[in-house]
Amino acid sequence: MIIAVAVVIVLKLFAGNTKIIEVIQSKGINWGVTIITIAILIPIATGQIGFKDLFDSFKSLSGWVGLSAGILVSILSRKGVGYMSQDPQITVSLVFGTILAVALFRGIAAGPVIASGIAYIAMQTITFFTTK
Repeated sequence: MIIAVAVVIVLKLFAGNTKIIEVIQSKGINWGVTIITIAILIPIATGQIGFKDLFDSFKSLSGWVGLSAGILVSILSRKGVGYMSQDPQITVSLVFGTILAVALFRGIAAGPVIASGIAYIAMQTITFFTTK
C-alpha cells in the first residue's frame, strides 16, 4: 500500500494530469491481474508444482474448496469490474475500505475488485428483495 501511494504521489507531482495517469487508471487492473497470474503460474513453469501435485490437490477437501473459491472469486471479480464501471462511486468506498483494512486490521490490499464483486452481489440481492 505504501509503494502504491508513493507511486501515485510521484506520478501526480511529476506527471501531473498527463495521459499516463489516465492509462494507468483505465488499464491498471488488467495489468495487475496479468502480473498476479504470471506469479501464480511461475511455480508450474519452474517445476516446483507439477501435474501430479495438481491432480493430488483434488484428493482432499481443501483442494475442492480451493477450486470452488477460485471459481467464485473469478466470477465475483468479473461482476465487480463491470460494477465499478457502472457505478464509479462504489470505487471510492472500496478503496477507502481497503485502506482501512490495511491500516487497522493488517489486511492485504488485494481486494477491491473482489470486494466490488461482493458489493455487486449484495446490491443485486437488496434490489431483488426491495423491488417486489
